[in-house]
Amino acid sequence: MHCTLDIAMVSSLTVAAMNTSASSVSAPPVHALDLSIGGMTCASCVGRVERALRKVPGVQEATVNLATESARIQFAPPDGGDAAAMDALLRRAVRNAGYEPLTAAASQAREEDTSPWTGFAPVAIGLLLSAPLVLPMVGDLFGAHWMLPAWVQFVLATPVQFILGARFYKAGWAAARALSGNMDLLVAIGTSAGWGLSMWLWLTAHPGHAPHLYFEASAVVVTLVLLGKWLEARAKHQTTAAIRALHGLRPDVAHLVGKSGEVDVPVAEVMVGDRLVVRPGERLPVDGTLLEGDTQVDESMLTGEPLPVAKEVGALLTGGSINGDGRIVLQVRAVGSETVLSKIIRLVEDAQAAKAPIQRLVDQVANVFVPVVLLIALATLLGWLWAGVGVEVALIRAVAVLVIACPCALGLATPAAIMAGTGVAAEHGILIKDAQALELAHKVDTVAFDKTGTLTVGQPRLTAFHVEPGAEDAAVLAAVAAVQSGSEHPLARAVVQSAQDRGLAMAEPVGVRAVPGRGTEGEVAGRSYLVGSLRWMDELGVDLGALGERAQQLQDEGATVSAVAERSAQGLAVRALMAFGDEPKPGAREALAQLRAQGLRTVMISGDNKGAAEAMARRLGLDPDAGEVMAEVLPGDKAAAVRALQQGRDGAHRTVAMVGDGVNDAPALAAADVGMAMGNGTDVAMHAAGITLMRGDPQLVAAALDISHRTVLKIRQNLFWAFAYNVAGIPLAALGYLSPVVAGAAMALSSVSVMTNALLLKRWRR
Repeated sequence: MHCTLDIAMVSSLTVAAMNTSASSVSAPPVHALDLSIGGMTCASCVGRVERALRKVPGVQEATVNLATESARIQFAPPDGGDAAAMDALLRRAVRNAGYEPLTAAASQAREEDTSPWTGFAPVAIGLLLSAPLVLPMVGDLFGAHWMLPAWVQFVLATPVQFILGARFYKAGWAAARALSGNMDLLVAIGTSAGWGLSMWLWLTAHPGHAPHLYFEASAVVVTLVLLGKWLEARAKHQTTAAIRALHGLRPDVAHLVGKSGEVDVPVAEVMVGDRLVVRPGERLPVDGTLLEGDTQVDESMLTGEPLPVAKEVGALLTGGSINGDGRIVLQVRAVGSETVLSKIIRLVEDAQAAKAPIQRLVDQVANVFVPVVLLIALATLLGWLWAGVGVEVALIRAVAVLVIACPCALGLATPAAIMAGTGVAAEHGILIKDAQALELAHKVDTVAFDKTGTLTVGQPRLTAFHVEPGAEDAAVLAAVAAVQSGSEHPLARAVVQSAQDRGLAMAEPVGVRAVPGRGTEGEVAGRSYLVGSLRWMDELGVDLGALGERAQQLQDEGATVSAVAERSAQGLAVRALMAFGDEPKPGAREALAQLRAQGLRTVMISGDNKGAAEAMARRLGLDPDAGEVMAEVLPGDKAAAVRALQQGRDGAHRTVAMVGDGVNDAPALAAADVGMAMGNGTDVAMHAAGITLMRGDPQLVAAALDISHRTVLKIRQNLFWAFAYNVAGIPLAALGYLSPVVAGAAMALSSVSVMTNALLLKRWRR
């Protein structure tokens, strides 16, 4: 999840300690810099900025996102240098490449400017100056000849060409100096050729002869490109709406309970352990624990859950959610970048800043696109000159090629769809950590679920406690609860809860040791106990004796059975059996049915014995006989189970999504093609997973896969249209079927259509 970075990618340095090397000398720390960049217009710009940044000594990785107009750089200052000095070097590299590294204040101001007409003034001026130039073209359609005098055309077109179009000359010149190309270079060359041709025809015309001039072509193309970029900027702003909404959840002021009563302080001054008052209807400023009062909290913006959640004393509260109708007092447990909201923001920003694997192909194409277009335009000019049409016609057709080929849409196709997809997912409680998970999820054909806490409530109850003949069950239960009191395992908590419900006094255990995947052992009142699975007892050679038959009956009934053994001088002897029961999560059965209806294979992976696992599987609608249950899987073997599913029963590779919530699920989540962690689980699981489901609702699995499918579909559609405009437009322009004005309109339309298509993802609903 996410730290408190602005979506505008405000420049901020964060230090991440790296693993030490094998030697005693520690590796230099790796820093991350998010840098907002102004002036990028197309995929070629992205490639040039990335190359410039990667040439800076110490830079390990640099990724530039055209949709967010930002760069994310990872670097280790060479020779133990200063990170601040590296910041300056990286900014200088961006500037030398011909672009503007924005300051934090400028970046934030750009993001906070929500006016729909920001930046429209140059477009409006261009439209006003170009309209009279286009008017004669309109008149020709109706047989009227309204040709303006040459000097009037010159006066109208020249400010558009050299004042409004100055940005194209500046960026194009920077690209030319770097021996590369971009959209600005194509526009600058094309429109300058049209304007220059008009000047030549005007100045060399015979007295009394009014030549046909092309001032309207250059002016209209510049205006249309500016209009397209303005519409594109508006659409970009909408793709970041989800992040801006998350930022807006953080109040600026908190009501601190001090020695003299309540006092309002900035949220930035709140510290862990402080007591805060939250009034009815206010947003919670930070994460905390409820100390006083009862209320209901609206967590919809964080989890997508539409109904308020009841909170009682001791409940955990999440910053950014809305307090209900009760005045409450909370104790702060996390502030700043450690709050859930900040982590969510960081997670979504990371996903939107990352490149999807498919983007690499686009980058490779963009690197050679502009030089190829320049060659095609030159070939068009020479070809038509050879055909004998004259310099005027040949030059106009070459200009049309330059204008139609601007690769704006190519650079926006993938990041725009990713930003829209991750944004709408976040609004519905689905946090996508990286673009690769988003792209892979639509290929998933097998979904594996952990059982406890994922498909079940995860709060098992002690349903039966059988002791050996002659033993006192209360004494044995108290001893077992003491051994289990320090464990966070759901079964251990169930034992402790049962002892507390019976009012049993628990002695202080000593020498408690957890045996991973098997159980716990420790001493209570001088007696040594082992509490764990029947598998462990079998490995230790413990004879269940008279309790063996009862253990089998409990397993056949679907219970999870554990045993209690005592270690003495005579060896290990069984003292009791414990049976646990859990309940399916609400909606879990429906979620599995929905996935199967989509043609996906569903599998439950459990550490329970076969009988208990299969009994729960049948309650969930799974078929054990069809291989939809993998029982008695140790925590350390879950990753191997996932790899077995990936190999498939027929040897064909399967794309597997693993859904889990516990620490022991982390290796399996990492091993899966797509890991999905339940947000009500542990931070370790969420870190290992590519996707986090904030509500812990199994039905969000199908929703996440659907968002992935639709996002990848939008990426493919966008790339199709981006390439289609060029593949169809360049030959038409070269053959003389497109005028520069029509070519400019088509080029502007390509960028706008790509952004609009991506924004359709915002309409997604479950």
